[in-house]
Amino acid sequence: MVRLHSKMYQLFKEQKSVHVLYPYVGVKNYISTVVDFVLNGIMAGDYVILIENERNYRLIHRELSNRLTFEQFNFFHRVNNFDFYFTNGSYHPPAILEYFNKTVQPYLDKNLSFRTWAHVEWASVEDPLHLIEDIERTADEKVISLSFPLICAYEAEQMPIQLQTILFETHQYILLEENFISSELYIPLVDVE
Repeated sequence: MVRLHSKMYQLFKEQKSVHVLYPYVGVKNYISTVVDFVLNGIMAGDYVILIENERNYRLIHRELSNRLTFEQFNFFHRVNNFDFYFTNGSYHPPAILEYFNKTVQPYLDKNLSFRTWAHVEWASVEDPLHLIEDIERTADEKVISLSFPLICAYEAEQMPIQLQTILFETHQYILLEENFISSELYIPLVDVE
């Protein structure tokens, strides 16, 4: 798996401000990719923040337990994605941003390098897609201003075409099972002077 995504990890070394969309297919591939992300991050000397559901976290933790030492686990921080995305009982971008800021502030205070993986799930596809667009644009701003890599994972089968378009426009890169590419639809943030 490390060889497969070596372009992405090379980019993380060269440029910290990287916002990646991962439309995953299948839990087995997903878990393997998350474990690879965590291991590569820790080996690179970064702290890794994993925003994940309980079910997947148990599988990820089991894999990592076989590969990380107790000391290395100190570089790994898990946030329950349900708590993260639904703090106010619904998908509310200001609450999500506040939760994110509280989560990363200790790393910023100590000038520690970190990378983040966020498994984005929501109650139904009927939820207003503009909310997802708002949080992804805010995430893109944070990635640039705080200079850290972020992977946003969405289940590919749960992504209607409108959501795909929004996500391709708000992420610089797309991680596919076989490839890592630049998003041709990405709309970069414009500096206002």
